[in-house]
Amino acid sequence: MNLLDPAALAQAEQLGLFARLVVEGYLAGEHKSPFHGFATEFAEHREYAQGDDLRHLDWKLLARTDRHFIKQYEQETNFVAHLLVDGSESMRFGSGAATKLDYARQLAACLACLVLHQRDAVAVGLFDTALRTHLPRSNNRATLGTIMTQLAAFEPRGGTDLGAVLHGLAAQTPRRGLVFLLSDLLDDEAAVAGGLQHLRFRGHEVIVMHVLDPAELEFPYTGNVEFVGLEGVAPLQARAHELRRAYLEEFGAWRAALRRTCERFQCHYVPADTARPLREVLGGYLARRQRTQKRRN
Repeated sequence: MNLLDPAALAQAEQLGLFARLVVEGYLAGEHKSPFHGFATEFAEHREYAQGDDLRHLDWKLLARTDRHFIKQYEQETNFVAHLLVDGSESMRFGSGAATKLDYARQLAACLACLVLHQRDAVAVGLFDTALRTHLPRSNNRATLGTIMTQLAAFEPRGGTDLGAVLHGLAAQTPRRGLVFLLSDLLDDEAAVAGGLQHLRFRGHEVIVMHVLDPAELEFPYTGNVEFVGLEGVAPLQARAHELRRAYLEEFGAWRAALRRTCERFQCHYVPADTARPLREVLGGYLARRQRTQKRRN
């Protein structure tokens, strides 16, 4: 796509407008800072004083020393949100008006708006077997135009090596941050698990937004159908009703295994069905996130 093409620029502007409308609608409610409270780091102990919040009492230290100490923290006011968008061929699939990549672009655009709104930094990467487009971290709201342009312009062109991309990000980002992975996760499960584990080992908080099309979730096909693989898989001709039950069982087991993998490494797993309004998917996750933070505080 030619970035100077008026149609390409219009597409980027439309994406940016959509993202701003979603974000402004979200912020107009009771939710003001969806990522507030992230990245608190322990700084030091001080002796307990009457009136201190007992939630911050170090009970382990009390057991060892029989003395009361309060944990004090330093809040990192600036963090980096890394937005990783899967641009492999499988993301080109869409049974409705929008493909999985279209939906992932919109999610990434909204997240970029939210992060920059609270004056934190965002970095954006689009990948297939490797990172193809990378916008380095910035907390300047003026970069939104560039982000929208790159998101709108990217065209899928290859297979997937999600594990290598996640390992690469973990190795290149020593400072912990927030990693949003927007992908259909159609890759080797062990490789995906290894990449997520590496990111968590480096201290990143990881949110996996699993982008899937309704046709993948429901298998609505009937009659004789030819299934065409988008990433080098040979076409398959079959009677749909003979495959449906086995497909739904295998697909459900695969999704459950991915969810368990995320839970094992304490990653957030967010189903993102492209048939659902984006406001529901994003707003639902952010609301759950805020409720969790309130309970922790």
